[in-house]
Amino acid sequence: MKIFIRTISLLLLVLFQFSSAAFAEQTKDNLDKTLSPYFFVKSDDTELDNLPLKSTNVNVNISGVIADVVVEQVYKNEGKKPLEAIYIFPASTRAAVYGMKMQIGERTIIAKIDERKAARQAYEQAKREGQNASLLEQQRPNVFQMNVANILPEDVIKVELKYTELLVPTDTVYEFMYPTVVGARYTGTQGDYQKKAEDWTANPYLREGEAPTYRFDISVTIRAGLPIMDIACNSHKTSINFEGKNDVIIHLDRSEKFGGNRDFILNYRLAGGKIESGLLLYEGKTENYFLLMMQPPKQVKISDIPPREYMFIVDISGSMHGFPLDISKKLLRGLIGNLRPTDRFNVLLFAGGSSVLAEKSLPATKENINRAIHVIERQRGGGSTQILPALKKALSMPGTKGYSRTIIIATDGYVSVEEETFDLIRNSLGDANMFAFGIGSSVNRHLIEGMARVGMGEPFVITHPEDAPKKAAKLRKLIESPVLTNIQIDYGKFDVYDVEPPRIPDVFAQRPVIVFGKWQGKPRGKIKVQGITGNKTYRKSIKVGKLEPHKDNASLRYLWARHRIAVLADYNTLRPNDERIKEVTNLGLTYNLLTAYTSFVAIDTEKRLHDDTQATTVKQPLPLPKGVSDYAVGSSLARKTKAFNSFAPEGAVQGKFRALKEANEREKDQLQVEKPHEEAGDKGIQLALKKIEVSKGVSKSTIKKMIEKQIHTMNQCLSAASHTSGLQGVLNLKLTLDSKGQVKRVEMDCKGQKIDEALKKCLTQELKKLVFPALSYGKTANISVIFVLR
Repeated sequence: MKIFIRTISLLLLVLFQFSSAAFAEQTKDNLDKTLSPYFFVKSDDTELDNLPLKSTNVNVNISGVIADVVVEQVYKNEGKKPLEAIYIFPASTRAAVYGMKMQIGERTIIAKIDERKAARQAYEQAKREGQNASLLEQQRPNVFQMNVANILPEDVIKVELKYTELLVPTDTVYEFMYPTVVGARYTGTQGDYQKKAEDWTANPYLREGEAPTYRFDISVTIRAGLPIMDIACNSHKTSINFEGKNDVIIHLDRSEKFGGNRDFILNYRLAGGKIESGLLLYEGKTENYFLLMMQPPKQVKISDIPPREYMFIVDISGSMHGFPLDISKKLLRGLIGNLRPTDRFNVLLFAGGSSVLAEKSLPATKENINRAIHVIERQRGGGSTQILPALKKALSMPGTKGYSRTIIIATDGYVSVEEETFDLIRNSLGDANMFAFGIGSSVNRHLIEGMARVGMGEPFVITHPEDAPKKAAKLRKLIESPVLTNIQIDYGKFDVYDVEPPRIPDVFAQRPVIVFGKWQGKPRGKIKVQGITGNKTYRKSIKVGKLEPHKDNASLRYLWARHRIAVLADYNTLRPNDERIKEVTNLGLTYNLLTAYTSFVAIDTEKRLHDDTQATTVKQPLPLPKGVSDYAVGSSLARKTKAFNSFAPEGAVQGKFRALKEANEREKDQLQVEKPHEEAGDKGIQLALKKIEVSKGVSKSTIKKMIEKQIHTMNQCLSAASHTSGLQGVLNLKLTLDSKGQVKRVEMDCKGQKIDEALKKCLTQELKKLVFPALSYGKTANISVIFVLR
C-alpha cells in the first residue's frame, strides 16, 4: 500500500510539474502578445543597470506669446553591460518639435529628419553595427518615444530636443504647461492584432507613491513686453524673481528634484488684464510667415449683447441609451431653461435620420421652452448614427438676421463620420459657432477634439455624472456672451495666402483673435479687423509697413506647419488617406518637424561594440502620475497577471510574481476595511473659513482657493495641539506677502484669548508653505483671513 501511495504521489508530482511548466509556457505565450502597462520590478542582476535615464532638464524662454523649449535628457550606464534605453515621455499637444542632437563625450551629432520607416531602419542598423544612435518618434501627437542605442558602461549620453508652441490666453490668463509623465494606457486587443505604433503602451511603471528614478529641473524666463502680474506655479515649489516689470525668471526649488511625477503649470497675467496684441513677421529664404493676435473688446454688458440663436443637435442613437442621454437631457434643460426672452432656439434630434422641433427657430418663451424639454425627455435612444446629414440640415436652415448663431452638438462620438463633416464645420465658421459636447464613459475624444479644433472651439467631455453640472455651467458661461461677432479681416495691400483659419468664428470671453499664414512681396498697407461688439461696431487696424520682419520670429514657420499638420491629422483619424499622409510627411521633411510619419535620428560614425556583443534593451520605468493609484496599472488578479508581461526588463521575471502577490495582498487588505479612514483634524475644534480681505491688485478668488486647500492641514495643527479646547469664537490671521508671493510674516489673534505656542508654530509653518501668485515688481501685499472656531 505504501509503495502504491509513493508511486501515485510521484506520478502526481511529475504531472504537476509538467502541467505547471506547460501552463507557464502557455501563459508566457499569451502575455507576450499583450500590450498593457506593467509594474517595474528592479532586476536581480547587479551587472545590469535598469535606470539609464538620470535627469531631465528643461529650459523655457517665453517671448511675447511664443515659448521656445529646450529639453536635455541625460542617460548614463552605471552597470557592466552595454544598453539600449527606451523612454516614453509626453509633450504639449501644441508642440512643434523641430530639432534634436546627441552628445557623447566631446562629440556632438546633429539629428536629421527622415521618413519614419527609413529613420527606424537606419537606427536599427546602427545599433547592430555597434554605433551610438538615438531615435525620436511620435507615438501620438502628445506622446513621444526616445531610443538610445549602445550605451557602454560609464557612458554619459546627452540628448537635446527643441520645440516651440504658441501661448493662447483664456480669460486673459496665460498658461505654460510642461507635461512630465505619460499615464498608463491599456489596449483592448492582443499584440498580434494591434498596430505596431501602439507597442509603446507596454511600458513599465513604478508603484504608487514611488518617486521618479531620475532628477527633474526646469527654469522659465518670460520677456512679456508688458508688465507682468499675478504669476504663480501651483504645481511645484518655485522661486520667482523679477528682473524688471516686464521680465521674470522662475527656478524650480531644490526640494522638487524628483518632481517629475506631475505636470509643471505656470500661470500669469499682464498688467490691466491685457492680452498681447500685434503682428509678428518672419522673412525666410523661400517663404515668409505672419502671426496676427488681437485683443477682443472687454466683456460687454448683458444688455448690450446682440440677440442669440441656438441650435441644439442631440444624438439619440442606441449608444446614447442610459447615462449619456440622461446627461444630455439635463444639459439641455439647463441651457434652454436659461435663455433670454429675446433669444431664439431650435432642437434637432438625430440617429439614422433626424427631426427638428420646428422648421425655423422659435422665440425662447416659457411655452416653447417647456415644449422642447418635453420632446427631449421622451427620447430613449436607439438606432444607428449619422451626424453629417444632421449637420447639413442644421446649417441649411435659415438663420435669423442680426443674431449670433451657435450650434451645440451633444454626442458620445460613436458616430459614422465622413471627412465632409470636418469640411462642413471648417467652412461654416463665419455662419455659426460650433461646440461639441462629448457625453459617455468612453467618449470618442479624437472626434470631439477634432470637431472642436476645426470649429475653433473648445471640447467639452463628461465621463461621470458628477462632472455634468460644472461642465454645463462652463459651457453656458462661455456661449452666453459673444463679445465680438460678424468678424471680417481685410488685409488690404498686404499680400497673404495659406491663411489659418479660413474664416473667423465669434469671439467669446477674453480670448484673442488669432490668425497666421504666409505673405509675399513687401510688408505694407494695413490689416483691418471689424466686427460687432454689443450694440456697436468694433474696428481695429495694424499698420504693416511700420513693422520689420525679425529673425527672432523664426518659430512662426514651425507653428504654421504644426497647425496644418494637426488639421490633417484630425482628418486622418477619421479615415487615413494616402494623399494626406504624403502631405504630412512632406511638411515634416520640409519644415524639419516630428510627425506621425517623420522621425529624428542621430547616428555616430564611430563603432563602439565588437561584432559579437549585443546591447540589452531596457525600458525606462515611468512614475505613476501623482495621486494615481496602482489600480491604474491593474486591479483584478487577471489584469495584474496580464500586466506583468514579457516586455519587462531582463531579470525582472523572477520578481514579478512576488510583486503580483504583494499587490493582491494589498488589494485584499483594502477590500477588508469596513470603516472609512478617520483623518486627523476630524475631531475637536475645527476651522471654518468666514471672510478674506486682500490688498488691491491681488486676486481674492485665487487666495480663497489656496487657503481652502490648506484648511485640512491647519485643522491637523488644532488636533495635535494640547491646549486648544478653550479657544472659541473667531481666529484672525494676517499674512504679509513679498513680491514673490511667499508668506514672510504671520500674525494671529483669537479675541484676546491665549493661543498655545505649539499651535502658533504649527499654523505658521503650514501657512509659510503656501506660495501665492507673485505680485508686480517690488510690490508687497497683505491678506486678512477670518476663521470661525467650531
